[in-house]
Amino acid sequence: MNPAPSPQPHEPNPARATWPQHPYPHPHHEPDAPRDLVGIGIGPFNLSLAALAQPLGELDTAFYEQRPAFGWHSGLLIEGATIQVPFLADLVSLADPTSPWTFLNYLRSRERLFPFYFAERLHIQRAEYDAYCRWVGESLPGLHFGHQVDAVRWNAERDLFEVDFTQLDADGEAEALGRTYTRNVVLGIGTEPYVPDPLKPLVEAPGVPVVHAADYLDHRDALLAAEHVTVVGIGQSGAEIFLDLLRGRPAGREKLHWLGRTEAFAPMEYSKLGLEHFTPDHTRYFHALPEPARDRLLAGQWQLHQGIDTATITAIHDELYRRTLHGGWPDAVLTPGVRVRTAGRVATTKVELHLEHGRQDSRSRLTTDAVVLATGYRERPLDRILAGLDPYMRRDSQDRPRIDEDYRLVLDPSVTGTVYVQNAETHTHGVGAPDLGLAAWRSAIILNSLTGREAYALPRRTAFTTFGLTQRQQVPPPREAPALTPLVDDRR
Repeated sequence: MNPAPSPQPHEPNPARATWPQHPYPHPHHEPDAPRDLVGIGIGPFNLSLAALAQPLGELDTAFYEQRPAFGWHSGLLIEGATIQVPFLADLVSLADPTSPWTFLNYLRSRERLFPFYFAERLHIQRAEYDAYCRWVGESLPGLHFGHQVDAVRWNAERDLFEVDFTQLDADGEAEALGRTYTRNVVLGIGTEPYVPDPLKPLVEAPGVPVVHAADYLDHRDALLAAEHVTVVGIGQSGAEIFLDLLRGRPAGREKLHWLGRTEAFAPMEYSKLGLEHFTPDHTRYFHALPEPARDRLLAGQWQLHQGIDTATITAIHDELYRRTLHGGWPDAVLTPGVRVRTAGRVATTKVELHLEHGRQDSRSRLTTDAVVLATGYRERPLDRILAGLDPYMRRDSQDRPRIDEDYRLVLDPSVTGTVYVQNAETHTHGVGAPDLGLAAWRSAIILNSLTGREAYALPRRTAFTTFGLTQRQQVPPPREAPALTPLVDDRR
């Protein structure tokens, strides 16, 4: 038996470094003609890639999304909630601030630039970010909404990927089947709501008032009308939902519980140097670490992305304090360090949660009328859509896909095409993988790799922090002090 080939970094085909020059958006694309890139999923990250690819005339691209239109966490667009990165972390600015798809150009197109200027806001509301992305999505060519990608296969005879899709009608029903061929694929399928195992039966049961935070706004009126509500999860989403419910319920009759496994209602790390963990410098450092070291480091960095914004913590405390002004305490219980062991229904309208406190080693029961699970999101497994590529994929010791520094899946060398990934690489690239602030930079890395040239000039250094003792070549040498000319006394 011949030994399997050893895993090797998957390199793009050198023959594709020079691309045919054809104008974008290729309105006369032949059905069987291969594209240069097919994107699967149109969330912020693939939308960023599409926007930065648009002015590169040599690329023939198409992006597919099963939803009928762009939408970004629509169930969490709570009034007043802001994104946790500055507005410059839009789809393109940190790679190309002159792009027509910047957030500032969006404001200009809506005649809102001066109001934004006087508002002096660094962090914009989530609803505004969603509206900006929808503006880009409605304007860019080459985006195909209502198209569900079913499979990706490698066609060795044609040296191309086959991408099968189903075109959906307005009701989400299958309308037509299609196939396109492409030299390269980029996966931007995003994340999915995470539901802890003890609560899955309740979420899936009809009529049970247990919902994930992703659907909060769809159920907000019913939750406000419920006698007692429990929020599980004490990250940012849980804090925003608890605050919204608290503000919407009468003083003295709040009847709210807020609990989660984390040991404290901890603030998110938001110091200037702490934020440098979301720079390309840290990403390169993290990727170069051995796999066990990466896994240990990730486990200890939860407060970089799973804590609560300080302003939200302050607002919650202010609202609770306001309700004590006339005596008494609000009927709200906030308990960290608690996990839900099991859960079940009581009668037909209530839920019973069996709780355990890890530090006290104590247990209790909580009966509630509704539960909101602010338990976060998980990366969607790539195996679902890449089943046809499984024989070619290289994996690490925990059976996760190996991903090289340029966001390419490490595939068998017989596959001459490339599969790029976006927000599926936390285990190889670190906490910055899902961060909006790195979207434009990652898109630029992918496009530079794809075209074989510096389509977008990127900085070699992005942080004051030097991560690790080994200096990387990307870091420019320190600036040398200018040579001084000696003064000469011309007096005779």
